[in-house]
Amino acid sequence: MKEITSTGSSVDEAIETALKQLKASRDEVEVRIIDEGKKGFLGIFGQKPAIVNVKLLKNEKENEDYNPLKDTVSELLTKPSEQINKYDKDPVDEAKKFLKEVIRNMGVSATVQVQRQKKTVYFNLVGEKLAILIGKRGQTLNSLQFLTQLVANRYSDDYIQVILDAENYRRRREETLTQLAIRLANKVAHTKREVPLEPMPSFERKVIHTALVNDDRVKTYSLGQDPNRYIVIAPK
Repeated sequence: MKEITSTGSSVDEAIETALKQLKASRDEVEVRIIDEGKKGFLGIFGQKPAIVNVKLLKNEKENEDYNPLKDTVSELLTKPSEQINKYDKDPVDEAKKFLKEVIRNMGVSATVQVQRQKKTVYFNLVGEKLAILIGKRGQTLNSLQFLTQLVANRYSDDYIQVILDAENYRRRREETLTQLAIRLANKVAHTKREVPLEPMPSFERKVIHTALVNDDRVKTYSLGQDPNRYIVIAPK
């Protein structure tokens, strides 16, 4: 696990310096503030740098372009339509079978837990070394969730929403995004300049919108088209 102790004129600057050295984004690291620093008189005398320890989380693949889903689902999603009689199949059971088969093809040992709440089905993956199923910034997990939802709705007349999680990644990601939203809102309020975020899926953009909905200093809006749609935080 890589970690760097970095300094800067502010905590944010020290973090950004460490992120550049680690070649990582904010949600891929764990930050520990050692010293918040001191600006000093006239910004010069008595100045004390901020010091942070930034640790790279170990749930990322070394090769960012690695796509473990490639070539593992094409056959599973291309069954001839005449072979499918959705009235003889339970959508959730079929989605679970698909999910288990993809996981097995990816060489991962995991248990699939299922919870149904009306038209939403929650699949939770339990096991060891599930980082390969999460992927960089949750991209693999998001893709797998989308594919599982496609399978479920092939066997259902009513639309079924699928939420897929592993190692409580969704909760951790939500906490990270909320902290990011608050930090960037403070920056926007201070600089009076809007800040665009990286592209996110709709449910992650919703986290940002929700985190700042009651902040009177800023507003949020989305631009672009999926999968490249992103949020902008702007001063009111």
